[in-house]
Amino acid sequence: MLELAILGFLYDAPLHGYELRKRITALTGHVKPVAESTLYPAIKRLENARLLERATQPGSVAAPRHVLTLTEEGARDLRRRLAEPSRRDITDENRWFTVLAFLGRLENPEAQAAVLRLRLAFLEEPASFFYDGDRPLRAEELDDPFRAGILTIARATSQAELAWLRTMLAALDAAGR
Repeated sequence: MLELAILGFLYDAPLHGYELRKRITALTGHVKPVAESTLYPAIKRLENARLLERATQPGSVAAPRHVLTLTEEGARDLRRRLAEPSRRDITDENRWFTVLAFLGRLENPEAQAAVLRLRLAFLEEPASFFYDGDRPLRAEELDDPFRAGILTIARATSQAELAWLRTMLAALDAAGR
């Protein structure tokens, strides 16, 4: 997901590493802050794959800074990653938010809708954090108020997301006609 976030933010505008790190942290930092020891090797991998380029610009006060720019190949790779998300990209909420943050970079409404349909299908599957054997438990079935709280919050979040997904799919379907 880090590479997707790098490509997605650079799709919008060239950035230097510090600014890129701030934006990624703003998107995902509440869950998993981005360390320099993780970010810069990912940037190097993308640079070696010719998905981004680095240019040195003079710093306004300090040392020169490296500005990263997405290449045309990088833009194609971003769109491919968005159009072909893994199951984990759809089912893991944090990964899903990263996909969703850049899904607008797919210019085809049908391609956008196909990704949203994957998430919709996942959310429509019966699931819980707690089970009785193979049967998912509902909040109303739990004696533990904290576990019931988790399920109550998850249900409200899922219902809001389902409503949004259905509205977006209707709009995308209308745009595709």
